[in-house]
Amino acid sequence: MKKQSIIKAGEIAIEVKKYAKSFIKKDMLLLEIADKIESKIIELGGKPAFPTNTSINEVAAHYAPSHDDETKAHGLLKIDLGVHIDGYIADTAFSLDLENNEENKKLIIASQEALNNAIKLIKNNFEGGGGADGSLTTNQIGKIVQETIESKGFSPIINLSGHEMKENELHAGLTIPNIDDKKEISIKKGLYAIEPFATNGSGRVYDGKPSGIYMVTDSKNIRSSIAREVLEFILEEYYTLPFCSRWLVKKFGAKALFGLRQLEENGNLHHFPQLIETGKGKVAQAENTVLVEDDKVTITTEEN
Repeated sequence: MKKQSIIKAGEIAIEVKKYAKSFIKKDMLLLEIADKIESKIIELGGKPAFPTNTSINEVAAHYAPSHDDETKAHGLLKIDLGVHIDGYIADTAFSLDLENNEENKKLIIASQEALNNAIKLIKNNFEGGGGADGSLTTNQIGKIVQETIESKGFSPIINLSGHEMKENELHAGLTIPNIDDKKEISIKKGLYAIEPFATNGSGRVYDGKPSGIYMVTDSKNIRSSIAREVLEFILEEYYTLPFCSRWLVKKFGAKALFGLRQLEENGNLHHFPQLIETGKGKVAQAENTVLVEDDKVTITTEEN
């Protein structure tokens, strides 16, 4: 694990978060928001670890604007962004109330306090003498997230979770639940994204429309020369990290969409669905990346 790259990715993510909060306003195009965030990541010396998610209200996650998207920012907007340096990732998210709505504000507080309490638990365990002895378990983190959100009168989303991250792997190894799922899996040294979701809905998501976010699952050959050209670029540029159709349209023009369709049909790609709250409740998200060492915990994406 390259600690230097992990810390640098986090520092860039912090700067990009501050920048995003400074310019995002109601009725801005989501496309403009995502483009500005990703351009800033590159300007600061990083690369996007995945397409910027700009999910609104009941869309909990995986809304990435398409190349011709005309959707405007409104409601309860979640910005989920990722930075990587040489494949080492910083994953962070925040929510904005663009309607001056009291319920939105309370949901945002619930998700943020759940994140703070989860991180406090991790720090107390590893820095309080416990170290990486396996005494902290994933369900204990889920329990404190659940209790915090429920104490605010809302529900955690039970089928969304945080995750371990490894080099060029956004979702690797352990999952970190947002409820006490009774799975007593020990937290060891590693890099983790902790991401509580709070909702005033039913507390579960379902797979919605295709998101335009993809990931390579098989690099097998394909007959189409267009699809082959697109696949070669994807493997070289994004490797095993998620990417989006918008990025490829910038590179190849409209033929990128044709190539992606062929690659999907050929079984080369996984196409992520949008994740929608089943009760159509509004969803807030908070997320930070946590580097756990023997006796030290670093929140790599936490703003001062």
